[in-house]
Amino acid sequence: MTEHRYRDDDRAAVYRVIRERRDMRHFRSGAIDPAVLQRLLDAARLAPSVGYMQPWRFIRITDPALRGAIHTLVTAECEGTAEACGERAEEVRRLKLEGILECGELLVAALAEGRERYILGRRTLPEMDLCSVACAIQNLWLAARAEGLGMGWVSLFEPDDLARLLNLPEGARPVAVLCLGHVDAFYSEPLLETVGWDTRRPAEETLFENGWGRPAKLPAP
Repeated sequence: MTEHRYRDDDRAAVYRVIRERRDMRHFRSGAIDPAVLQRLLDAARLAPSVGYMQPWRFIRITDPALRGAIHTLVTAECEGTAEACGERAEEVRRLKLEGILECGELLVAALAEGRERYILGRRTLPEMDLCSVACAIQNLWLAARAEGLGMGWVSLFEPDDLARLLNLPEGARPVAVLCLGHVDAFYSEPLLETVGWDTRRPAEETLFENGWGRPAKLPAP
């Protein structure tokens, strides 16, 4: 039954934005239209959340000094990550891993405090609060792409240091530094694939059937 299916062009747009979303690191100057930013944040709020806990909080960074301090934290962790990567350290140092100083808008996504009171859906998998925030970030990401804006998810920071910098309450935790802005062009493929860091996994490595490692047999289209 297909009575609830979107029109062909609408469905194509959904699949297109998923396919063309990129983790952007290169931005050009220019503010984001406040109305567009509001639409992006509204899209994030519409994300699904386990137990309807809605644990996401977004902090907009408008203070240049604070933006610089966040950049300093990220730069330090970039070097720590490079050292931790051993023989690939120099590869990491050559990568552009953030666009904090260049992007038009900088957001920090965080987990709210008080999550322990939410039991539904989290009793055996407490990390579902983090999954819910990730869904909100993905909503924002896809909406940004549809608006023609680039977004980059930066995870290279020490969470406790960033929490102190932003005066997060006890129990809250930063999850992502999000760079949003105008771009000259979207990457034709994920940047880490372009530079040879890794490649996308083939479908047969990510889809099993009736148990781990058993090849899935999908019906012929």
